Amino acid sequence: MQRQRRRRSIKFDEGAPEGIICIRSSFNNTIISLTTLDGRVIAWGSSGTSGFKGSKKSTPFAAQLTAETLAKKALDAGMRRVEVHIKGPGSGRESAIRALSAVGLGVTAIIDMTSIPHNGCRPKKRRRV
Repeated sequence: MQRQRRRRSIKFDEGAPEGIICIRSSFNNTIISLTTLDGRVIAWGSSGTSGFKGSKKSTPFAAQLTAETLAKKALDAGMRRVEVHIKGPGSGRESAIRALSAVGLGVTAIIDMTSIPHNGCRPKKRRRV
């Protein structure tokens, strides 16, 4: 017997016109989280939850659609201005930011939080095609 899942509605504070959108863009997927200023997650989405599978998840178009759906959720939650935190080297970084501002969210700051190793782990071997 299959277990039934209930869809939860978006939890938000009425008096929160500002928030943070965290974009985690890897080579395989783009994950976007909508949080309040103190870090509580309101909504999240990824290229996989937007309906893309396999190698299509890593495309800029998939990141753009994911950012648009999350921006609409942010507008429904009452947010008007967001700070954007970007992490990772993926291809969906720029298109996700453009989609956020195109929907109508005001982007107050763009912060790149990609970690840079100080000669830490050994990198993957180079591809030979």
